[in-house]
Amino acid sequence: MFLLRSMPLKASLSQKNVLPNLCRRLASSHREIPALTKERYPVKRGQYSEVTDRDVTKFESILGGSSRVLTQAEDTQGYNIDYLGSVRGYSRVVLKPKSTEEVADIMKYCNERKLAVCPQGGNTGLVGGSVPVFDEVVLSLQLMDKIEQIDEYSGILVCQSGCVLGTLEEKVNEKGLVMPLDLGAKGSCHIGGNVSTNAGGLRLVRYGNLHGSVLGVEAVTAEGRVMDLMSNFKKDNTGYHLKHLFIGSEGTLGIITKLSIFCPTASKSVNVAFLGLESYDAVKNTFLAAKRGLGEILSSCEMIDEASLESSTYHFNLQSPIEKYPFYMLIETSGSNMAHDEEKLTNFLESSMENGLVLDGTVTNEPTKMRNIWKLRELIADSLINDGYCFKYDISLPLDNFYDIVLAVRDRVGPLATKVTGYGHIGDSNLHLNVSCAKFTPEIYKLLEPFVYEYTSNVRGSVSAEHGIGFLKTKYLKYSKRPESLMLMQQMKQLMDPNGILNPYKVLPQV
Repeated sequence: MFLLRSMPLKASLSQKNVLPNLCRRLASSHREIPALTKERYPVKRGQYSEVTDRDVTKFESILGGSSRVLTQAEDTQGYNIDYLGSVRGYSRVVLKPKSTEEVADIMKYCNERKLAVCPQGGNTGLVGGSVPVFDEVVLSLQLMDKIEQIDEYSGILVCQSGCVLGTLEEKVNEKGLVMPLDLGAKGSCHIGGNVSTNAGGLRLVRYGNLHGSVLGVEAVTAEGRVMDLMSNFKKDNTGYHLKHLFIGSEGTLGIITKLSIFCPTASKSVNVAFLGLESYDAVKNTFLAAKRGLGEILSSCEMIDEASLESSTYHFNLQSPIEKYPFYMLIETSGSNMAHDEEKLTNFLESSMENGLVLDGTVTNEPTKMRNIWKLRELIADSLINDGYCFKYDISLPLDNFYDIVLAVRDRVGPLATKVTGYGHIGDSNLHLNVSCAKFTPEIYKLLEPFVYEYTSNVRGSVSAEHGIGFLKTKYLKYSKRPESLMLMQQMKQLMDPNGILNPYKVLPQV
Protein backbone atom coordinates (compact mmCIF):
# COMPACT_ATOMS: atom_id res chain seq x y z
CA MET A 1 0.00 0.00 0.00
CA PHE A 2 1.34 3.40 -0.97
CA LEU A 3 0.75 6.35 1.35
CA LEU A 4 0.97 9.98 0.23
CA ARG A 5 1.22 12.70 2.86
CA SER A 6 0.98 16.41 2.08
CA MET A 7 3.54 18.64 3.78
CA PRO A 8 5.14 21.99 2.95
CA LEU A 9 8.40 21.42 1.08
CA LYS A 10 10.98 23.46 2.98
CA ALA A 11 14.15 21.36 2.82
CA SER A 12 17.41 23.11 3.70
CA LEU A 13 19.73 22.62 0.73
CA SER A 14 22.85 23.28 2.77
CA GLN A 15 21.88 20.32 4.97
CA LYS A 16 21.00 18.28 1.89
CA ASN A 17 24.51 18.74 0.49
CA VAL A 18 26.48 18.01 3.65
CA LEU A 19 26.44 14.19 3.69
CA PRO A 20 27.06 13.55 -0.02
CA ASN A 21 29.92 16.04 -0.07
CA LEU A 22 31.47 14.68 3.14
CA CYS A 23 31.17 11.09 1.91
CA ARG A 24 32.75 12.06 -1.41
CA ARG A 25 35.76 13.58 0.37
CA LEU A 26 36.12 10.63 2.73
CA ALA A 27 35.77 8.10 -0.09
CA SER A 28 38.62 9.67 -2.04
CA SER A 29 40.95 10.50 0.85
CA HIS A 30 41.90 7.02 2.02
CA ARG A 31 42.80 5.46 -1.32
CA GLU A 32 46.35 4.88 -2.47
CA ILE A 33 48.06 7.31 -4.83
CA PRO A 34 47.71 6.00 -8.41
CA ALA A 35 50.57 5.43 -10.82
CA LEU A 36 51.55 8.34 -13.03
CA THR A 37 49.37 8.57 -16.12
CA LYS A 38 52.40 8.31 -18.41
CA GLU A 39 53.28 4.98 -16.75
CA ARG A 40 49.80 3.48 -16.77
CA TYR A 41 48.71 4.55 -20.26
CA PRO A 42 50.56 4.84 -23.59
CA VAL A 43 50.78 8.62 -24.09
CA LYS A 44 53.57 10.82 -25.39
CA ARG A 45 54.33 14.28 -24.03
CA GLY A 46 53.85 17.11 -26.51
CA GLN A 47 56.53 19.60 -27.50
CA TYR A 48 55.74 22.08 -24.72
CA SER A 49 58.06 24.19 -22.61
CA GLU A 50 58.74 23.26 -19.00
CA VAL A 51 57.90 25.62 -16.16
CA THR A 52 60.91 27.51 -14.82
CA ASP A 53 61.44 29.68 -11.74
CA ARG A 54 61.20 32.67 -14.05
CA ASP A 55 57.73 31.54 -15.11
CA VAL A 56 56.69 31.21 -11.48
CA THR A 57 57.87 34.75 -10.83
CA LYS A 58 55.80 35.96 -13.77
CA PHE A 59 52.72 34.17 -12.49
CA GLU A 60 53.21 35.75 -9.08
CA SER A 61 53.32 39.19 -10.69
CA ILE A 62 50.04 38.50 -12.53
CA LEU A 63 48.29 37.21 -9.41
CA GLY A 64 49.67 39.81 -7.03
CA GLY A 65 52.05 37.67 -5.00
CA SER A 66 52.75 34.05 -4.11
CA SER A 67 49.60 33.27 -2.09
CA ARG A 68 47.70 32.19 -5.20
CA VAL A 69 50.64 30.41 -6.85
CA LEU A 70 51.13 26.94 -5.35
CA THR A 71 54.48 25.26 -5.92
CA GLN A 72 55.05 22.99 -2.93
CA ALA A 73 54.46 19.28 -3.59
CA GLU A 74 52.16 18.87 -0.60
CA ASP A 75 50.00 21.73 -1.93
CA THR A 76 49.87 20.66 -5.56
CA GLN A 77 49.35 16.90 -5.18
CA GLY A 78 45.56 17.08 -4.80
CA TYR A 79 45.32 19.03 -8.06
CA ASN A 80 47.33 16.34 -9.89
CA ILE A 81 45.12 13.36 -9.01
CA ASP A 82 41.58 12.80 -10.25
CA TYR A 83 38.70 11.89 -7.97
CA LEU A 84 38.67 8.21 -9.02
CA GLY A 85 42.42 7.73 -8.63
CA SER A 86 42.64 6.70 -12.29
CA VAL A 87 45.20 9.23 -13.47
CA ARG A 88 47.97 11.38 -11.98
CA GLY A 89 50.04 14.18 -13.43
CA TYR A 90 53.05 15.94 -11.95
CA SER A 91 52.43 19.64 -12.38
CA ARG A 92 54.75 21.76 -10.26
CA VAL A 93 52.57 24.89 -10.24
CA VAL A 94 48.88 25.60 -9.53
CA LEU A 95 47.49 29.06 -10.31
CA LYS A 96 44.35 30.44 -8.65
CA PRO A 97 43.02 33.53 -10.45
CA LYS A 98 40.06 35.54 -9.20
CA SER A 99 39.09 37.41 -12.37
CA THR A 100 38.70 36.97 -16.10
CA GLU A 101 41.47 39.51 -16.65
CA GLU A 102 43.91 37.40 -14.64
CA VAL A 103 42.95 34.30 -16.62
CA ALA A 104 43.50 36.23 -19.86
CA ASP A 105 46.94 37.46 -18.74
CA ILE A 106 47.95 33.93 -17.72
CA MET A 107 46.83 32.43 -21.02
CA LYS A 108 48.53 35.11 -23.09
CA TYR A 109 51.82 34.46 -21.30
CA CYS A 110 51.48 30.65 -21.46
CA ASN A 111 50.71 30.81 -25.17
CA GLU A 112 53.80 32.94 -25.83
CA ARG A 113 55.94 30.55 -23.78
CA LYS A 114 54.16 27.48 -25.15
CA LEU A 115 53.33 26.23 -21.68
CA ALA A 116 50.50 23.67 -21.63
CA VAL A 117 47.57 24.52 -19.34
CA CYS A 118 45.05 22.28 -17.60
CA PRO A 119 41.89 24.17 -16.48
CA GLN A 120 40.35 22.72 -13.33
CA GLY A 121 37.09 23.25 -11.48
CA GLY A 122 35.97 21.09 -8.57
CA ASN A 123 37.96 18.10 -9.90
CA THR A 124 34.99 15.75 -9.66
CA GLY A 125 35.28 14.46 -13.23
CA LEU A 126 35.35 10.74 -13.99
CA VAL A 127 37.28 10.61 -17.28
CA GLY A 128 40.60 12.24 -16.37
CA GLY A 129 39.79 15.54 -18.03
CA SER A 130 40.45 17.88 -15.11
CA VAL A 131 43.99 16.94 -14.07
CA PRO A 132 47.33 17.20 -15.89
CA VAL A 133 48.61 14.26 -17.88
CA PHE A 134 52.22 15.41 -17.59
CA ASP A 135 53.45 18.70 -16.13
CA GLU A 136 50.84 21.14 -17.45
CA VAL A 137 50.19 24.33 -15.51
CA VAL A 138 47.03 23.78 -13.44
CA LEU A 139 44.64 26.72 -13.68
CA SER A 140 42.24 26.30 -10.76
CA LEU A 141 39.07 28.39 -10.97
CA GLN A 142 37.90 27.72 -7.42
CA LEU A 143 38.37 31.36 -6.33
CA MET A 144 36.18 32.64 -9.17
CA ASP A 145 33.00 32.05 -7.17
CA LYS A 146 31.09 35.33 -7.38
CA ILE A 147 27.34 35.34 -8.02
CA GLU A 148 26.69 38.51 -9.98
CA GLN A 149 22.92 38.42 -10.42
CA ILE A 150 19.81 36.34 -9.80
CA ASP A 151 16.83 37.85 -11.60
CA GLU A 152 13.66 36.32 -10.18
CA TYR A 153 11.53 37.86 -12.96
CA SER A 154 13.41 36.36 -15.89
CA GLY A 155 14.82 33.42 -13.93
CA ILE A 156 18.35 34.19 -15.09
CA LEU A 157 21.43 33.53 -12.96
CA VAL A 158 24.76 35.19 -13.83
CA CYS A 159 27.85 33.93 -12.04
CA GLN A 160 31.54 33.15 -12.32
CA SER A 161 32.47 29.65 -13.33
CA GLY A 162 34.00 28.62 -9.99
CA CYS A 163 30.68 28.71 -8.12
CA VAL A 164 29.80 25.40 -6.49
CA LEU A 165 26.61 23.91 -7.94
CA GLY A 166 25.07 23.22 -4.53
CA THR A 167 25.66 26.82 -3.43
CA LEU A 168 23.96 28.10 -6.57
CA GLU A 169 20.98 25.83 -5.97
CA GLU A 170 20.62 27.15 -2.44
CA LYS A 171 20.78 30.78 -3.60
CA VAL A 172 18.30 30.42 -6.48
CA ASN A 173 15.93 28.50 -4.20
CA GLU A 174 15.78 31.60 -2.01
CA LYS A 175 14.36 33.41 -5.05
CA GLY A 176 11.77 30.72 -5.76
CA LEU A 177 13.83 29.21 -8.58
CA VAL A 178 15.58 25.90 -9.19
CA MET A 179 18.82 24.98 -10.96
CA PRO A 180 18.09 22.99 -14.14
CA LEU A 181 21.00 20.71 -13.22
CA ASP A 182 21.31 18.34 -10.25
CA LEU A 183 24.29 16.04 -9.61
CA GLY A 184 25.44 13.78 -6.82
CA ALA A 185 28.65 15.83 -6.69
CA LYS A 186 26.84 19.18 -6.37
CA GLY A 187 28.46 19.87 -3.01
CA SER A 188 31.87 20.19 -4.68
CA CYS A 189 31.53 20.41 -8.48
CA HIS A 190 31.73 23.81 -10.20
CA ILE A 191 29.16 25.19 -12.60
CA GLY A 192 31.94 26.03 -15.07
CA GLY A 193 33.06 22.41 -15.08
CA ASN A 194 29.46 21.28 -15.48
CA VAL A 195 29.05 23.49 -18.53
CA SER A 196 32.46 22.60 -19.94
CA THR A 197 31.53 18.92 -19.87
CA ASN A 198 27.83 19.45 -20.71
CA ALA A 199 26.90 17.52 -17.56
CA GLY A 200 23.47 15.85 -17.60
CA GLY A 201 22.44 14.80 -14.10
CA LEU A 202 19.19 13.89 -12.43
CA ARG A 203 16.85 16.51 -13.90
CA LEU A 204 17.60 16.22 -17.60
CA VAL A 205 14.33 14.41 -18.30
CA ARG A 206 12.49 17.56 -17.12
CA TYR A 207 14.77 20.48 -18.04
CA GLY A 208 16.89 19.18 -20.92
CA ASN A 209 20.66 19.54 -21.32
CA LEU A 210 22.82 22.59 -20.76
CA HIS A 211 22.93 23.57 -24.43
CA GLY A 212 19.36 24.71 -23.88
CA SER A 213 19.66 26.14 -20.36
CA VAL A 214 22.90 28.12 -20.75
CA LEU A 215 22.05 31.46 -22.35
CA GLY A 216 25.58 32.84 -22.65
CA VAL A 217 29.19 32.38 -21.63
CA GLU A 218 32.34 34.41 -21.23
CA ALA A 219 35.44 32.47 -22.22
CA VAL A 220 39.17 33.08 -22.54
CA THR A 221 40.91 31.61 -25.57
CA ALA A 222 44.33 29.99 -25.68
CA GLU A 223 45.81 33.27 -26.91
CA GLY A 224 44.32 35.25 -24.02
CA ARG A 225 41.40 36.84 -25.87
CA VAL A 226 38.23 37.36 -23.85
CA MET A 227 35.15 36.18 -25.76
CA ASP A 228 32.09 37.98 -24.38
CA LEU A 229 29.25 35.71 -25.48
CA MET A 230 26.99 36.59 -22.56
CA SER A 231 23.26 36.98 -23.06
CA ASN A 232 20.38 37.53 -20.67
CA PHE A 233 17.67 36.47 -23.09
CA LYS A 234 16.24 33.11 -24.06
CA LYS A 235 15.75 34.57 -27.54
CA ASP A 236 18.98 35.92 -29.03
CA ASN A 237 19.17 34.77 -32.63
CA THR A 238 22.20 36.78 -33.79
CA GLY A 239 24.44 34.83 -36.11
CA TYR A 240 26.47 31.79 -35.13
CA HIS A 241 25.81 30.58 -31.58
CA LEU A 242 29.47 30.55 -30.56
CA LYS A 243 28.66 29.72 -26.94
CA HIS A 244 27.99 26.15 -28.04
CA LEU A 245 31.65 25.74 -28.99
CA PHE A 246 32.57 25.98 -25.31
CA ILE A 247 29.69 23.95 -23.85
CA GLY A 248 30.97 20.37 -23.75
CA SER A 249 34.44 21.12 -25.18
CA GLU A 250 36.07 20.33 -21.80
CA GLY A 251 38.39 23.33 -21.78
CA THR A 252 40.12 22.39 -25.05
CA LEU A 253 38.82 25.41 -27.00
CA GLY A 254 38.68 28.02 -24.25
CA ILE A 255 38.24 28.50 -20.52
CA ILE A 256 34.74 29.46 -19.37
CA THR A 257 35.02 32.24 -16.78
CA LYS A 258 31.41 33.42 -16.50
CA LEU A 259 27.99 32.28 -17.64
CA SER A 260 24.29 33.05 -17.60
CA ILE A 261 21.83 30.22 -17.12
CA PHE A 262 18.05 30.01 -17.09
CA CYS A 263 16.60 28.72 -13.81
CA PRO A 264 12.96 27.58 -13.90
CA THR A 265 10.44 28.40 -11.18
CA ALA A 266 10.69 25.97 -8.28
CA SER A 267 7.87 23.45 -7.99
CA LYS A 268 5.44 23.81 -5.10
CA SER A 269 4.60 20.11 -5.11
CA VAL A 270 7.35 17.47 -5.09
CA ASN A 271 6.89 13.74 -4.48
CA VAL A 272 9.40 10.90 -4.50
CA ALA A 273 8.55 7.24 -5.06
CA PHE A 274 10.98 4.36 -4.42
CA LEU A 275 9.84 1.15 -6.08
CA GLY A 276 10.89 -2.51 -6.09
CA LEU A 277 10.73 -4.55 -9.31
CA GLU A 278 11.50 -8.12 -10.36
CA SER A 279 13.19 -7.60 -13.73
CA TYR A 280 14.64 -5.06 -16.11
CA ASP A 281 11.67 -5.60 -18.44
CA ALA A 282 9.45 -4.44 -15.57
CA VAL A 283 11.67 -1.36 -15.16
CA LYS A 284 11.40 -0.52 -18.86
CA ASN A 285 7.62 -0.92 -18.91
CA THR A 286 7.20 1.05 -15.70
CA PHE A 287 9.14 3.92 -17.22
CA LEU A 288 6.82 3.91 -20.22
CA ALA A 289 3.82 3.90 -17.88
CA ALA A 290 5.35 6.79 -15.92
CA LYS A 291 5.78 8.87 -19.07
CA ARG A 292 2.18 8.24 -20.08
CA GLY A 293 0.62 8.52 -16.63
CA LEU A 294 2.64 11.32 -15.07
CA GLY A 295 3.35 13.39 -18.17
CA GLU A 296 4.41 16.95 -17.43
CA ILE A 297 5.08 16.41 -13.71
CA LEU A 298 7.72 13.66 -14.22
CA SER A 299 11.05 15.27 -13.25
CA SER A 300 13.37 12.31 -12.58
CA CYS A 301 13.35 8.61 -13.37
CA GLU A 302 16.25 6.51 -12.09
CA MET A 303 17.06 2.81 -12.24
CA ILE A 304 19.17 1.04 -9.60
CA ASP A 305 20.11 -2.64 -9.60
CA GLU A 306 20.32 -4.72 -6.44
CA ALA A 307 24.12 -4.72 -6.20
CA SER A 308 24.31 -0.93 -6.52
CA LEU A 309 21.83 -0.37 -3.70
CA GLU A 310 23.56 -2.92 -1.49
CA SER A 311 26.85 -1.07 -1.98
CA SER A 312 25.32 2.28 -1.06
CA THR A 313 23.52 1.03 2.04
CA TYR A 314 26.49 -1.04 3.27
CA HIS A 315 29.31 1.49 2.90
CA PHE A 316 27.37 4.49 4.22
CA ASN A 317 25.16 2.70 6.77
CA LEU A 318 21.94 3.69 5.04
CA GLN A 319 18.56 1.98 5.26
CA SER A 320 16.44 1.06 2.28
CA PRO A 321 12.76 1.91 2.83
CA ILE A 322 11.62 -1.34 1.17
CA GLU A 323 12.70 -4.98 1.07
CA LYS A 324 15.28 -6.42 -1.35
CA TYR A 325 14.43 -6.69 -5.03
CA PRO A 326 16.52 -7.30 -8.17
CA PHE A 327 15.77 -3.77 -9.41
CA TYR A 328 14.61 -0.45 -8.01
CA MET A 329 13.26 2.75 -9.51
CA LEU A 330 13.38 6.23 -8.02
CA ILE A 331 10.73 8.46 -9.54
CA GLU A 332 10.29 12.14 -8.72
CA THR A 333 7.39 14.37 -9.70
CA SER A 334 7.39 18.17 -9.61
CA GLY A 335 4.31 20.32 -10.12
CA SER A 336 2.26 23.23 -8.83
CA ASN A 337 -0.82 21.49 -7.42
CA MET A 338 -0.32 18.93 -4.68
CA ALA A 339 -3.78 17.36 -4.93
CA HIS A 340 -3.51 17.04 -8.71
CA ASP A 341 -0.01 15.54 -8.54
CA GLU A 342 -0.91 13.08 -5.79
CA GLU A 343 -3.92 11.87 -7.78
CA LYS A 344 -1.83 11.28 -10.91
CA LEU A 345 0.93 9.54 -8.92
CA THR A 346 -1.54 7.36 -7.04
CA ASN A 347 -3.28 6.29 -10.25
CA PHE A 348 0.05 5.49 -11.91
CA LEU A 349 1.28 3.41 -8.96
CA GLU A 350 -2.00 1.53 -8.46
CA SER A 351 -2.08 0.65 -12.15
CA SER A 352 1.58 -0.46 -12.12
CA MET A 353 0.97 -2.74 -9.14
CA GLU A 354 -2.20 -4.20 -10.61
CA ASN A 355 -0.29 -5.00 -13.81
CA GLY A 356 2.44 -6.75 -11.83
CA LEU A 357 5.17 -4.28 -12.83
CA VAL A 358 5.80 -2.84 -9.38
CA LEU A 359 5.97 -5.26 -6.46
CA ASP A 360 6.45 -2.86 -3.58
CA GLY A 361 7.29 0.75 -2.89
CA THR A 362 7.06 3.84 -0.76
CA VAL A 363 6.01 7.37 -1.65
CA THR A 364 6.63 10.56 0.29
CA ASN A 365 6.66 14.32 0.07
CA GLU A 366 8.24 14.82 3.49
CA PRO A 367 11.58 16.67 3.05
CA THR A 368 13.65 14.44 5.35
CA LYS A 369 12.33 11.22 3.85
CA MET A 370 12.88 12.50 0.32
CA ARG A 371 16.47 13.43 1.14
CA ASN A 372 17.09 10.00 2.64
CA ILE A 373 15.76 8.27 -0.47
CA TRP A 374 17.86 10.45 -2.78
CA LYS A 375 20.98 9.65 -0.70
CA LEU A 376 20.55 5.99 -1.63
CA ARG A 377 20.99 6.95 -5.27
CA GLU A 378 23.48 9.82 -4.98
CA LEU A 379 26.00 7.88 -2.87
CA ILE A 380 26.21 4.81 -5.10
CA ALA A 381 29.13 6.24 -7.10
CA ASP A 382 31.17 6.90 -3.97
CA SER A 383 30.32 3.56 -2.40
CA LEU A 384 31.58 1.56 -5.38
CA ILE A 385 35.13 2.89 -5.10
CA ASN A 386 35.42 1.65 -1.52
CA ASP A 387 36.24 -1.85 -2.76
CA GLY A 388 39.60 -0.56 -4.01
CA TYR A 389 39.43 0.52 -7.64
CA CYS A 390 36.42 1.06 -9.88
CA PHE A 391 36.23 1.20 -13.66
CA LYS A 392 33.34 3.57 -14.43
CA TYR A 393 31.62 3.74 -17.81
CA ASP A 394 29.06 6.41 -18.64
CA ILE A 395 27.21 5.38 -21.80
CA SER A 396 23.93 5.95 -23.61
CA LEU A 397 22.12 2.85 -24.81
CA PRO A 398 18.76 2.02 -26.42
CA LEU A 399 16.37 1.03 -23.64
CA ASP A 400 15.85 -2.44 -25.17
CA ASN A 401 19.60 -3.09 -24.62
CA PHE A 402 20.04 -0.90 -21.55
CA TYR A 403 20.95 -3.54 -18.95
CA ASP A 404 22.30 -6.29 -21.22
CA ILE A 405 25.81 -4.84 -21.13
CA VAL A 406 25.95 -5.26 -17.34
CA LEU A 407 25.30 -8.97 -17.72
CA ALA A 408 27.78 -9.25 -20.60
CA VAL A 409 30.56 -7.54 -18.64
CA ARG A 410 29.78 -9.58 -15.53
CA ASP A 411 30.30 -12.78 -17.52
CA ARG A 412 33.41 -11.42 -19.24
CA VAL A 413 35.41 -10.35 -16.17
CA GLY A 414 34.21 -13.13 -13.86
CA PRO A 415 36.03 -13.35 -10.50
CA LEU A 416 38.49 -10.59 -11.43
CA ALA A 417 35.83 -8.11 -10.27
CA THR A 418 34.34 -7.88 -6.80
CA LYS A 419 31.11 -6.60 -8.35
CA VAL A 420 29.69 -5.40 -11.66
CA THR A 421 26.75 -3.07 -11.30
CA GLY A 422 24.48 -0.84 -13.34
CA TYR A 423 22.37 2.16 -12.42
CA GLY A 424 21.51 5.48 -13.98
CA HIS A 425 19.09 7.80 -15.67
CA ILE A 426 16.70 5.52 -17.51
CA GLY A 427 14.65 8.62 -18.27
CA ASP A 428 17.32 9.70 -20.78
CA SER A 429 18.89 6.30 -21.62
CA ASN A 430 22.08 6.97 -19.61
CA LEU A 431 23.61 3.92 -17.90
CA HIS A 432 26.43 4.05 -15.36
CA LEU A 433 28.28 0.74 -15.65
CA ASN A 434 30.69 0.06 -12.77
CA VAL A 435 33.29 -2.67 -12.38
CA SER A 436 34.77 -2.75 -8.88
CA CYS A 437 37.97 -4.65 -8.14
CA ALA A 438 40.73 -4.79 -5.54
CA LYS A 439 43.10 -2.72 -7.67
CA PHE A 440 43.79 -1.62 -11.23
CA THR A 441 45.43 -4.39 -13.26
CA PRO A 442 46.29 -4.54 -16.98
CA GLU A 443 44.49 -7.89 -17.15
CA ILE A 444 41.04 -6.58 -16.25
CA TYR A 445 41.64 -3.33 -18.14
CA LYS A 446 42.25 -5.27 -21.36
CA LEU A 447 39.11 -7.31 -20.81
CA LEU A 448 37.02 -4.15 -20.45
CA GLU A 449 38.49 -1.92 -23.14
CA PRO A 450 37.68 -1.67 -25.97
CA PHE A 451 34.98 -4.32 -25.30
CA VAL A 452 32.61 -1.91 -23.52
CA TYR A 453 32.87 0.69 -26.28
CA GLU A 454 32.59 -1.84 -29.11
CA TYR A 455 29.48 -3.28 -27.47
CA THR A 456 28.02 0.22 -27.13
CA SER A 457 28.80 1.06 -30.73
CA ASN A 458 27.24 -2.16 -32.00
CA VAL A 459 23.86 -1.18 -30.51
CA ARG A 460 24.22 2.40 -31.82
CA GLY A 461 24.85 3.88 -28.39
CA SER A 462 27.12 6.71 -27.26
CA VAL A 463 30.47 6.10 -25.55
CA SER A 464 29.89 9.17 -23.37
CA ALA A 465 26.48 10.19 -22.10
CA GLU A 466 27.28 13.01 -19.67
CA HIS A 467 30.81 12.77 -18.27
CA GLY A 468 32.65 13.85 -21.40
CA ILE A 469 35.64 12.28 -23.14
CA GLY A 470 38.48 13.66 -21.03
CA PHE A 471 41.73 11.72 -21.28
CA LEU A 472 40.44 8.20 -20.73
CA LYS A 473 38.12 8.02 -23.76
CA THR A 474 40.02 9.85 -26.50
CA LYS A 475 40.88 6.74 -28.50
CA TYR A 476 37.27 5.54 -28.25
CA LEU A 477 35.66 8.69 -29.63
CA LYS A 478 35.77 6.99 -33.05
CA TYR A 479 33.06 4.59 -31.87
CA SER A 480 30.57 7.47 -31.71
CA LYS A 481 31.88 9.97 -34.28
CA ARG A 482 32.55 9.51 -37.99
CA PRO A 483 35.99 10.38 -39.44
CA GLU A 484 34.56 13.49 -41.11
CA SER A 485 33.34 14.78 -37.74
CA LEU A 486 36.65 14.05 -36.07
CA MET A 487 38.51 15.90 -38.82
CA LEU A 488 36.32 18.98 -38.38
CA MET A 489 36.92 18.88 -34.61
CA GLN A 490 40.67 18.77 -35.22
CA GLN A 491 40.39 21.76 -37.56
CA MET A 492 38.41 23.74 -34.98
CA LYS A 493 41.02 22.94 -32.33
CA GLN A 494 43.82 24.09 -34.64
CA LEU A 495 41.99 27.33 -35.42
CA MET A 496 41.21 28.25 -31.82
CA ASP A 497 44.35 26.87 -30.17
CA PRO A 498 47.20 26.90 -32.73
CA ASN A 499 49.85 25.86 -30.21
CA GLY A 500 47.65 23.17 -28.68
CA ILE A 501 48.27 24.38 -25.12
CA LEU A 502 44.68 24.16 -23.82
CA ASN A 503 44.03 20.91 -21.95
CA PRO A 504 46.19 18.80 -24.27
CA TYR A 505 45.74 15.01 -24.57
CA LYS A 506 42.00 15.46 -23.83
CA VAL A 507 38.87 14.90 -25.96
CA LEU A 508 40.57 14.50 -29.36
CA PRO A 509 42.81 11.50 -30.10
CA GLN A 510 46.50 12.27 -30.51
CA VAL A 511 47.64 12.57 -34.11
